[in-house]
Amino acid sequence: MDIAALSMALSQSSVRQDANLSLMNKVMDQAEHKSQGMIDMMQHSSVKAMQQAAQPHLGASIDIKG
Repeated sequence: MDIAALSMALSQSSVRQDANLSLMNKVMDQAEHKSQGMIDMMQHSSVKAMQQAAQPHLGASIDIKG
């Protein structure tokens, strides 16, 4: 392999690696923003609403026959 071809191969490898790193950073930033949004949403929701969503059948009716 001559020096020009080796130089081109190394350059392409470097560009590919830089592109992959840039893409990974963008994906990580998006994941961080989404997770922060989910945390904010969970902190603003009430505990009662979360319990009702988890067990919707509880508290829907009262048995007053005695």
